[in-house]
Amino acid sequence: MLVAGEFLPASVLPTMAADLGISEGTAGLAVAVTAIAGAVTAPSIAMLLPRSDRRTVLVGLLVAAMVANLAVAVAPGFAVLLIGRLILGIAIAGYWSFAFGAGTRAVPGRDNVISTSIAFGVTIATIAGVPLASLIGDAVGWRTVFGIAAALSATAALALVATLPPVPPHPSAGFTMLRGAIANRWLMAGVLGVVLVAFGNFAAYPFIRVAIEEIDAGSTAWLLLAWGVGGMVGNLAAGRFAGRLRVVVAAAPLLLGGSLLITSTAPSLPVLAAGVMVWGLAFNMVPVATQLWVTRVEPERAESALSLQVTAFQVAITLGSASGGALLDGHGVTVSFLFGAGFAVAAGVVFAALRVPRG
Repeated sequence: MLVAGEFLPASVLPTMAADLGISEGTAGLAVAVTAIAGAVTAPSIAMLLPRSDRRTVLVGLLVAAMVANLAVAVAPGFAVLLIGRLILGIAIAGYWSFAFGAGTRAVPGRDNVISTSIAFGVTIATIAGVPLASLIGDAVGWRTVFGIAAALSATAALALVATLPPVPPHPSAGFTMLRGAIANRWLMAGVLGVVLVAFGNFAAYPFIRVAIEEIDAGSTAWLLLAWGVGGMVGNLAAGRFAGRLRVVVAAAPLLLGGSLLITSTAPSLPVLAAGVMVWGLAFNMVPVATQLWVTRVEPERAESALSLQVTAFQVAITLGSASGGALLDGHGVTVSFLFGAGFAVAAGVVFAALRVPRG
């Protein structure tokens, strides 16, 4: 629900912009402001809540997501909508920072299963959430979409209360933990790798439809589905092969770079389909693999390590999509995809050069 909520404006952008009396470009800030809020929140939320039970925090963040979506649903103008989106950005970043650590402390020894499960939710949101929101928005209006998102966020909060036991914070949680994590040069090199691979992906991903339509506009729907199916396989594969994490965390960005190259230069529909499916597989390995990687490099400061990973993703989403869009407008979709491929390959090289503890 958090990830689907983050990208809901993309599903209903034209009608939302028209209703609020703003341009579609301005309405697009509803996604960017969420990512920016997340980038600021991720490294700071643990410092603000160092002694809070992590189940309580996670439930509170889902309630915040409910409030955020409800604010957007009833927003009389763009200012209220942006406030709601800022709150959602805080909820997303905080949840990403705490969820993995809370899961591994509640169920020790299942880190690969927990990471895969969290990332699988992202894939489901991508496959079902965004297209479904678009259909519902066309049928009953964009405000109803956000109202439904608010109700489902509340349902998720109740489910968490019912299923997750209390999870006390780590004794060193807060600024001390974050400072120690930042001092780990291996971790920070890995965070750089995360920035590179996420930047590379999001220099291209917002424009996937443009690339598809240059080959065969009538195949857009099923090729987007193919990307999602590849993503599900990638999630599961990253968890399944977590025992060979150094290989996985380096191979995923390299595969991503290759798939972006294939997608942007495909001479025919079958080649394009192969590129898109491998793209979905490769990128959706990245959240699982990098989440496991940072927590193995910093097992005692996992919460702070994950917050830095989240910040890296959010910053890269904002900068990557802006850079890719500028290149698209000036030079075409092929250049923006090749640009993204270069960053993805660089990330693979970074991770290949770094060791990771066995776990």
